[in-house]
Amino acid sequence: MRLRLLTIILVVAAQCGLAATLSWGLAHDVLGRPAPIFAPSAAVGTIVASLGQRALRTAEMMLGVGLGLLVSDLLIRSIGFGPWQIGVVVMLSIAVALLMTGRSGALVAQAGSTAVLIATFAHIEQGLEWKRVVDAGVGGAVGLIVVALLLPVNPIRVLEQAVAPVVATLHAQLQEVAQALAERDQERAMRALDQLGGLEPDLGRLHEALAGAEEVTIIAPARWRRRTDVEHYRHGIQQLDRMTLACRALTRWAATTLQYDEPVPEELPAAVERLAEAVQLLAREARHAGPFDQTRAAVLDGARLAGQAYHRGAKPFADAMVIQLRTLASDLLRATGYEPATANQMVREAATA
Repeated sequence: MRLRLLTIILVVAAQCGLAATLSWGLAHDVLGRPAPIFAPSAAVGTIVASLGQRALRTAEMMLGVGLGLLVSDLLIRSIGFGPWQIGVVVMLSIAVALLMTGRSGALVAQAGSTAVLIATFAHIEQGLEWKRVVDAGVGGAVGLIVVALLLPVNPIRVLEQAVAPVVATLHAQLQEVAQALAERDQERAMRALDQLGGLEPDLGRLHEALAGAEEVTIIAPARWRRRTDVEHYRHGIQQLDRMTLACRALTRWAATTLQYDEPVPEELPAAVERLAEAVQLLAREARHAGPFDQTRAAVLDGARLAGQAYHRGAKPFADAMVIQLRTLASDLLRATGYEPATANQMVREAATA
């Protein structure tokens, strides 16, 4: 896992270095810019933008430059040059950018920095506005070309890196729930619920990685053959979101069951343990593109145990746990490729066998 992370870091660093070199050379040697400092800056800014936002970042950067040029040029023509005029130009440029775009950091930053540049140097150097536009355009274009053609990241590695912490947390906390039920430890169940509630940042990074992987398979010809794999991941991540919600609900009902001192059929913690194993098996088999035989066997085994717990006469809160276990089992089967109706039918048959 660390080796994969190091590989991604090295690829992105190499992309930045190569993009900075090429953008400077293109602007300096081909376009004749004596000191095109904004070209490598724009190129690096495009590369280090969040995966899935590089094309958007480049468009925002160009729009921000144009907006900063327009506002600063109009104001300087009207109010002239001076210290207080600089403040007014920058303030109004950023205000207009925020009003137009909301919270786009790249656009606002470019509008503000362009306004500063024009307000402070336009009276010294003529044509600075268009040089700024050229630099930004060259840098953004080179950054996208490097990402797309020369050193594109492996989208599947990016996704595997992002999926791993989510799967690890779900697996570990389901095991904690199973132990809490077996030992009748309500505090342990509550701690598991807290851990599951803290998954939002990891889920956010996972969706960013998915957007980045989809972007790479669109703009990088070398990664076009990965589109089907990324599409499979997209489907799986949708089910992972559902599984996270089901695990939280399951854990909440487990804690409530223990709080009210309801009896816990021995099949109930066993069912939770089996589905925890299924989550881990799902990630493992997905890395090898299936088949998902072991995952499906573990899921149906967990559904069977949940059904046995229900027929043992589970009390209301434990009964709610059985419902959540069946929901989680269906989500896991859907993640392996089954349609919702088929997954639900399989779980129902296993639970009533």
